[in-house]
Amino acid sequence: MVFFRRGSGRLSPVQAQERVAQGRAVLLDVREDFEWRAGHAPGALHLPLSRLESGAEVPQAVRGRPVVAICRSGRRSQRAAEILTGRGVEATDVTGGMVAWAGAGLPVTGPGGGVTA
Repeated sequence: MVFFRRGSGRLSPVQAQERVAQGRAVLLDVREDFEWRAGHAPGALHLPLSRLESGAEVPQAVRGRPVVAICRSGRRSQRAAEILTGRGVEATDVTGGMVAWAGAGLPVTGPGGGVTA
């Protein structure tokens, strides 16, 4: 099964959330630390693209599992998916990133730790 494809292989926020909720993938937020602290999807793991590009290993919980990368608008996550795929990881990303995620009414953990929908 090919998990990552350019173009149509990208997921909408709702598709990504469903895949993660069903345990079929791990959501990996590739935004920088200050963006992560401002709010992120509940249950997402964090590894900034800058560290991934520098050769950082993915978090242990990601290893051996399909990954859905997410960033603010979808550009960095697309790059992250390409890097991960190059490393042999099944990876795709979320079209529109966290902007689209929040716009779709999906939950976001805020800076105070609370979850809003």
